[in-house]
Amino acid sequence: MRILKLFAFLGLCIIVGSCNQNENMIAKIYSAASSDTTSYHNLRILCKNYPERLAGTPISIKAIDFLQEIMEKENFDTVYLQECIVKHWDRGEKEIGKAITSKGVELKLNVCALGNSIATPKSGISSEVVEVKSFEELDKLGNDFIKGKIVFFSKAMDSTKVNSFEGYSEVVGFRFSGAAVAARYGAEAVLVRSVTTRLDTFPHTGVMRYNDTIKPIPAFAISTVHANLLSKELAKEPKLKVFLKSDCKFLADEKSYNVIGEVTGSKFPNEVITVGGHLDSWDNTEGAHDDGGGLVQSIDVWRIFKKIGYKPEHTLKVVMFIDEEMNQRGGEKYAELAKLNGEKHIFAIESDAGCDRPIGFSFDLKESYQKQIYSYRKYFEPYGATMFANEGSGVDIEFLKEGHDAVLCALITDPTHYFDYHHSGYDTFERINIDYLNQGSAAMASLIYLVDKYGIK
Repeated sequence: MRILKLFAFLGLCIIVGSCNQNENMIAKIYSAASSDTTSYHNLRILCKNYPERLAGTPISIKAIDFLQEIMEKENFDTVYLQECIVKHWDRGEKEIGKAITSKGVELKLNVCALGNSIATPKSGISSEVVEVKSFEELDKLGNDFIKGKIVFFSKAMDSTKVNSFEGYSEVVGFRFSGAAVAARYGAEAVLVRSVTTRLDTFPHTGVMRYNDTIKPIPAFAISTVHANLLSKELAKEPKLKVFLKSDCKFLADEKSYNVIGEVTGSKFPNEVITVGGHLDSWDNTEGAHDDGGGLVQSIDVWRIFKKIGYKPEHTLKVVMFIDEEMNQRGGEKYAELAKLNGEKHIFAIESDAGCDRPIGFSFDLKESYQKQIYSYRKYFEPYGATMFANEGSGVDIEFLKEGHDAVLCALITDPTHYFDYHHSGYDTFERINIDYLNQGSAAMASLIYLVDKYGIK
């Protein structure tokens, strides 16, 4: 009996010792992150020198060169470019939007074309406007009422939602599919209220898709301030006309690249842990929160490990993905080549939810892995990153689901203000809080440390 008690006591000591070791290591990680300004400095250069990094554009290639340069200074075992072919959508000349009253008064409307949209005729479009707040309302009005008019989807994002992503999901369908649905009824174009709760004069763009069997029509986002103005004017004058003009088009496909920094694992070189963000941004923004911050946080993971003297046991790949915003060609190519090269990915995490205060992680994982992964939550309690949820991962790393028995993960940040910035000119370096930026780096590095130490079992 005494021997059994002794073994139980020794086992408890081992468990306690391991927990203390992990707590100490994670404290070191957070301390190393908080005392470093390198990521903040690099993010400022990326935003100010290489804004509007839409895939296929010359500025996106310059951003790729810059990211490769800074990664080569970080002493990865190797830094390389991974080629892929991307579509090149070009906005062209700045869009024009205005409401024209029956008295000839012109009211400026801040609009921008949605990604993938076709252009208006060179002379623009001038038509009456039909305001709707749902697809059901559009269906009820039908072809006779809609044909030849501009459809205005005016439903506002719900500001009462604590999780702003819930409010986003309720209205983003108008941006993504509104033109395809309205085109069925013969609409001339669509205007979509910007998907944000913030009242401002910035149009918030984003990708949209057409139905291949229906003739496409131009699609625009309108700022929330001017969406309110248009609704107000339509209430006074239902026959009000709106003039819209855009110049967007697709150019020839372009060669582009993911940027990858790799550190070979000391014990398991054939098993890979990936951390990354996407290097492209929309062409109306510096892309600080979406997703310049995610890039520098990912590089920071390796910088932190170097600083505290930690050598990963598994191969670590830090990936700057191209083309997340439009067609996800970078993420697709990364997964394709990983499978082709016989790589075994055990874990991947993406930072693409902005750089506000990190509050936890979201996972896409097998049920058999959940107990192990969720047992790490206790280590994040001192740092406020305790939300562990099975709500999916990142857009770029989702392609690793096929052919890999990997746990996929996304960093979760306080979502309160994310859509203030999202896909708009308001997403600038000045909106970044250095403490939150560094805390996000530390949170990802800490989770990767735990996965690297214990593997996925």
